[in-house]
Amino acid sequence: MSGSHAPTEWRWIARFAEQFRLNGLGPGDECVILSESSSRAELVATAILAAESLGAKPFEVVMRTPASSTPVALRSTGTSLALNGQAGAVAALTSVSFIIDITVEGLLHSKELRTILGSGTSVLMISNEHPETFERLPHDVGMAERVFESHEVMTKSTSMRVTSAHGTDLHVELDGAFTAGSTGVISGPGSIAHWPGGLVLAFPARHRVNGTVVLAPGDVNITFKHYVQSPITFTIEDDYVVAIEGDGYQTEMLKSYMSAFDQDAYATSHVGWGMNPSARWDYLELYDRSQVNGTEARAFEGNFMYSTGANENAERFSVCHFDIPMRNCSVFLDTHQVVDRGTLVGVAAGEAN
Repeated sequence: MSGSHAPTEWRWIARFAEQFRLNGLGPGDECVILSESSSRAELVATAILAAESLGAKPFEVVMRTPASSTPVALRSTGTSLALNGQAGAVAALTSVSFIIDITVEGLLHSKELRTILGSGTSVLMISNEHPETFERLPHDVGMAERVFESHEVMTKSTSMRVTSAHGTDLHVELDGAFTAGSTGVISGPGSIAHWPGGLVLAFPARHRVNGTVVLAPGDVNITFKHYVQSPITFTIEDDYVVAIEGDGYQTEMLKSYMSAFDQDAYATSHVGWGMNPSARWDYLELYDRSQVNGTEARAFEGNFMYSTGANENAERFSVCHFDIPMRNCSVFLDTHQVVDRGTLVGVAAGEAN
């Protein structure tokens, strides 16, 4: 921002305040606004004023963004390194019941998250997006109910199968998986939510994922913040991507980037599908890359998302992370279909299971 204008707008403050209220924040409640030196100033200012407008008592924990330790840039990872294992910072965070997370990459895959949630402290992740994004994504009570019911079906299912006309045929065994349904609202003490929400997902246990994933034109590579232009095929054996094949520079770029990391960068992180009817597949074209972090693309209705990298449930950690929302896939939980060629069906569409 330039000039003397404050780096926020009342319309953003009002929208943030409503989301915080839905997460249980109210008068007299202490909360932490967690950011880092590279966090988006508009988001930090908006969060502070929104919390204060509710009568809450926010205080800031601002970490120094650490120097890059990898040969390539890290983007859209969900793995903030800002806490850097500092016990004093973690103690400050766990001194309250609610954290508003505005670190650049977010705490979802951070090593400190287990300790934070284990203390009973809950986290609302605000993705590193232009604040306008949140204006367009109001809380949807109906979606939240469908996410909850879909997650219930997932917890009772033994397998997930994903297919597509382009050749995707992925098999995921769900026994031992950590599963979640994200609505943008925490589910109680010691829980985490990301905003915008609208995603049902599973972090499979070890030795549970096999098959083929074919990225088709128009699918979204969130790390690179671009749309796939020609098919890219992943061959997945025993959780790991063992081959990446396809024509064109995007395949070579993906292979080159991933080769900068260790083997766990190629492992399956999480799988799931988007359920937010307000989220847009096409929104990346309307913003500069620095203004988006891909969370809206993760949540758009009917996508199947395949991800590589960190999976705490499988005791794997990698700072390299790819979230790839795919269109026009079909998703089955055992015999119950939840996505039919990119359209929600069954319990995901509010139908009886």
